[in-house]
Amino acid sequence: MTLVDNAVYVDGKRLHSPETLEETFDLTRETGGMAWIGLYRPDDIELLAVAEEFGLNLLIVEDALAGHQRSKLEQYGDQLFVVLRPARYLDDVERVEIGELHLFVGPNFVVTVRHAESPDLARVRTRMEHEVDLLSLGPQAVLYAILDQVVDEYAPVSAGLENDIDEIEDQLFGGDGEVSRRIYELSREVIGCQRAISPLETVVGQLQRNPEKYAVPPELRDRLGDVLDHVLRLIDRITAYRSLLDNALALSSTLASNRLAETSIAQNEQTKKISAWAAILFAPTLVGTVYGMNFKNMPELDWPLGYPMALALMVVLGILLYAAFKRNNWL
Repeated sequence: MTLVDNAVYVDGKRLHSPETLEETFDLTRETGGMAWIGLYRPDDIELLAVAEEFGLNLLIVEDALAGHQRSKLEQYGDQLFVVLRPARYLDDVERVEIGELHLFVGPNFVVTVRHAESPDLARVRTRMEHEVDLLSLGPQAVLYAILDQVVDEYAPVSAGLENDIDEIEDQLFGGDGEVSRRIYELSREVIGCQRAISPLETVVGQLQRNPEKYAVPPELRDRLGDVLDHVLRLIDRITAYRSLLDNALALSSTLASNRLAETSIAQNEQTKKISAWAAILFAPTLVGTVYGMNFKNMPELDWPLGYPMALALMVVLGILLYAAFKRNNWL
């Protein structure tokens, strides 16, 4: 059994810590308290056993077994099914790891099914056990505390993304050729984070605006309002990150185009110089080639000044070509 923690609470106090689910079910009925069961990646048989004992709606169970869902809040009679997408940032590989957490909330029970390392539900349980008055409000108080923890754990994710974006800005103006790839990869993580956190606005908003519908005690309304404000700030920040990365990608493309243009211009200048010197050297080569042909009827070969004339012609043509290229800024 993938049972992480299991307890029965009466008036906000932990009275029993059963070792099996069967004991939990019995003690919950005997004491009239609230069961809080924490499961980690249970198999289908284990989840179906919990569903049968607490009379979970079959549609809820089907959704839980299917997995890979966006954050949402659904109500089936007096039961709530909540899907949350907690996140943690892996700074060494610059990746946002998105998990999945299912909550089954009923009149006298809370069952959490965690499919990732986050969130830290042990911390939530410790906090609630120290706040007896809050825990005594029932399962909805546990739901609030878990929502608060999930949202709080997005703070280091946001900070990690912001730090990487700052590094990208430094790389952009440092001429790093790998920056475009880094921008693409980080943009993918930001989009994934945005998809995970955006539905939280609806989930928390529904609980805060419709307390009677979801059996939320009046004492939790302000607390849920604080969580909602935190969610909205996170959404704005993640949206800003995505905009910054889009701008950074556009700037990277512009800088890359400029560098390519500068390289092309430099290559053109080098080509012009090479071509100019080739033309200058071609003139004496042409003269030497003409007078190097073995024709008998070449009167210049018999002239006393034939050789100096050929040399002078080579030099004059070279000087004229050099002057022409120099005037046109080829040299």
